[in-house]
Amino acid sequence: DDILAGKEVTIPTEIDLQYAIAAALVGRAIRAKDDKNSGHIFGQILHFAHQLPQREMGVMLVSDMHRAIGQDIFAVPEFAQWAEQIADVMIY
Repeated sequence: DDILAGKEVTIPTEIDLQYAIAAALVGRAIRAKDDKNSGHIFGQILHFAHQLPQREMGVMLVSDMHRAIGQDIFAVPEFAQWAEQIADVMIY
């Protein structure tokens, strides 16, 4: 809830906990898909993905989110910001 509200959160260092949070956020994105605030929710998830210390974990989160909600993710301004920040991971 804090992530979706845009509050600053402490990201756990344990990979399994980061994965659990990422999976939960994908679930929240799915539930928000038809919500009038979906763009805001997707944006907060993308902002969180950018903050993950392992950029590959953020790529996994956004990839799973894209598979779940489709191209709606591309219309969110935070997507372009996130994509620019991880371009070298995707190209490599």
